Amino acid sequence: MTNASEVLGGIWRQAGLPEEALAFARLTGVDPVLPSSFAVGAAAQATVAAAALAACELGHLRGTARQQVSVDMLHAALECTGWFSLDGQVPPQWDEFSGLYRCADGWVRVHANFAHHRDGALRLMKLDPLTATRADAETAMARWRALDFEDAAASAGLVATALRRFDEWDTTPQGQAIAAQPLFTVERIGDAPPLALPPLREDQRPLSGLRVLDLTRVLAGPVGGRALAAYGADVMLVNSPNLPNIAAIADTSRGKLSAHADLRTEEGRIALHRLVADAHVFVQGYRPGGIEARGFGPLALARLRPGIVCVSLNAYGTKGPWAGRRGFDSLVQTAMGFNHAEGEAAGDGKPKPLPMQILDEATGYLMAFGAAAALWCQQREGGSWHVQVSLAQTGQWLRSLGRVRDGLSAPKPDLKPYVETSDSGFGRLAALRHSAQLQRTPAAWLRPSMPPGSDPPLWP
Repeated sequence: MTNASEVLGGIWRQAGLPEEALAFARLTGVDPVLPSSFAVGAAAQATVAAAALAACELGHLRGTARQQVSVDMLHAALECTGWFSLDGQVPPQWDEFSGLYRCADGWVRVHANFAHHRDGALRLMKLDPLTATRADAETAMARWRALDFEDAAASAGLVATALRRFDEWDTTPQGQAIAAQPLFTVERIGDAPPLALPPLREDQRPLSGLRVLDLTRVLAGPVGGRALAAYGADVMLVNSPNLPNIAAIADTSRGKLSAHADLRTEEGRIALHRLVADAHVFVQGYRPGGIEARGFGPLALARLRPGIVCVSLNAYGTKGPWAGRRGFDSLVQTAMGFNHAEGEAAGDGKPKPLPMQILDEATGYLMAFGAAAALWCQQREGGSWHVQVSLAQTGQWLRSLGRVRDGLSAPKPDLKPYVETSDSGFGRLAALRHSAQLQRTPAAWLRPSMPPGSDPPLWP
């Protein structure tokens, strides 16, 4: 059985944070807490605890006493399901064309939650997006070989992956590249003095006075930004007015400011430059190379704002033939072998997803952890810093935590004791309370969740 405290210790030590701080983490509960043969509870608990403890350690470096951080495994796992409702209605999680398709020689998972991805996949199947049905798509996919469709989709900039077993993934060049990389990296990328941070009182949350730019859109990055907001940071979500968002933005925008900036225009780039000038952290999750092309890559940011911490997210890591490939949690689970292994454990012969998008959620908390850890380094030794995480590296780590005997027999727990409600710009929002309990300065989202563009691109 995976020991969550040891898992937390492994994350903590990789970042080089003080060993004595681990004594202030209190972790309760054991897997299984959700039906899975993987240690998804330990993964949720350890990453949430790492993010909260690192924020508190930065607070300690700023002059306040250390405080206990308590995380219950069931609460953390439920928070990582991402459940929420608006005005009493739970939005559908998946487009009707998203999901697994049986092919001539296996399975392919298609991600169709964004209209341009859905329509592109249907055209690749030689179907008309205006008239096609799910049954038409299933008939069309049955004629494809799985790897052929995966390659064709990648060449077209679409998002679909073939189902693999663990041993099949391990023999791919990308599987080998991921296996050779650590869970995350924290790297110094430039010289700068320690940034002057506002004074911190004992009754203030540990990240109070810190400014975070959140240029992320789909789950992992928004979860990381939401965690930083819970610990007191001023987090500004910066969206393009031209790009679609998923329904979960209502949940993941809790505690954040929300502004628009079109980086294709001079006006949008000037607005972001102005925000960067006073930011401590810049988080981005666009496709590899996308943000660099607009002039906001890590090295450019380090020149614009010496001392900044940059956090970069991608799907498949920074090395290997898939380093530039788009991806989402469900696809990475499928490609890496989790869906096959979970289905094998279930014994029904059909691929089975993990009970939540744990690669997204755990990676999001690792982003928050990495930001706080890099800020701690910045305060101690100066410099500009770059934190890099990927869904696939988190997947490799989850696999390393081992399997949970009879985990799939765990009952589905009741969410109700962990749900809080609030007014938002999207409607009456019911969602999960944050699972990290800070003893002295409780985590909280003081700003209501608001639609993109609700705030001007200016720091308060």
